[in-house]
Amino acid sequence: MVFTLFILFLILLRIGELILSKRNEKWLLQNGAIEYGQKHYPLIVALHVFFIVSLIVEYSMKRTVSYNFFLLVLYFLLLVFKAWIILLLGKFWNTKIYRIPNYPLIKKGLYRYFKHPNYMIVIIEIAVIPLIFHLYFTAIIFSVFNAIVLTVRIKAENRVLNV
Repeated sequence: MVFTLFILFLILLRIGELILSKRNEKWLLQNGAIEYGQKHYPLIVALHVFFIVSLIVEYSMKRTVSYNFFLLVLYFLLLVFKAWIILLLGKFWNTKIYRIPNYPLIKKGLYRYFKHPNYMIVIIEIAVIPLIFHLYFTAIIFSVFNAIVLTVRIKAENRVLNV
């Protein structure tokens, strides 16, 4: 029951993020933003879709069902940081890479200390979510896939943002 509720929450959260991203995308484009990294974006989408599928498949194959309460709390704490990042970036937050030419980068909050705090959250999420339910295969495989995809993504984003 906990797993089912969690997966539904996770899916709804991801859909909400995509809706917000699409709304911000319209604003960005109306304000002269240029999109970058289109070639690798489908890999990011596929990674997150197959991640959820893998969670469900691996969980359904388990003989015992339990969860780690500490990691569940940690995940919700991560969501607080993710929400903070989204609020800091405001209309600039997106799942794609956009840049409005000559517009200054946001350098407040976590962005004062880290170049890509959102990706740090994603890295931890991809590891923690499966570990909440002791899904070690998904945790390992998707942490590796995520590292590969984020390496490409961060290089592309750094070129665009000139950081």
